[in-house]
Amino acid sequence: MNERDDGIDELLREHLPGLRGFIRLRTGGFLRSLESTTDLVQSVCREILEHRDRFRHPDEDGFRKWLYTTALRKISKRGDFYRAQKREVARNVPLPSGGDEDLLSCYRNLGAPSGVARAREEVERIEGAFDQLSEDHREVITLARIVGMSHAEIAERTGRSEGATRMLLYRGLERLSEILERE
Repeated sequence: MNERDDGIDELLREHLPGLRGFIRLRTGGFLRSLESTTDLVQSVCREILEHRDRFRHPDEDGFRKWLYTTALRKISKRGDFYRAQKREVARNVPLPSGGDEDLLSCYRNLGAPSGVARAREEVERIEGAFDQLSEDHREVITLARIVGMSHAEIAERTGRSEGATRMLLYRGLERLSEILERE
């Protein structure tokens, strides 16, 4: 199979918006303050393209699992890098708030600067609330709402029953709503 015929480029294009949202939410505040979502997305895409010969599942579900597993591994490695004893995290200069150039980029031409600023504040509010959730809640919400996995797929991936996955998602969304209402 040659590189032009494997469909990886098209699958990446289709999954790019979801990948951006997934990475943005899964990085958490600490890593998000140090790494650009755009840089992480590009790094994941580059890795997928460089290792396209490793893709053995010819369907979209297999690709999606490979893509998001690669993204989680990349996020974990970058977090480990910044947390390593060898580095002084205090010496790192955090990215400015809203520093991701892809954040709201598609809406910039649609509204006044004050509207863009309000939208950025809302995104930061949602991300802050999301960061307060448990790891299990963050995982199930991103898999269901960002990646678009079914309850059965999430259950298989997380080692839970489908009913437990549904309940975890319900409780996670309820908790997220509580945090957002409180702020």
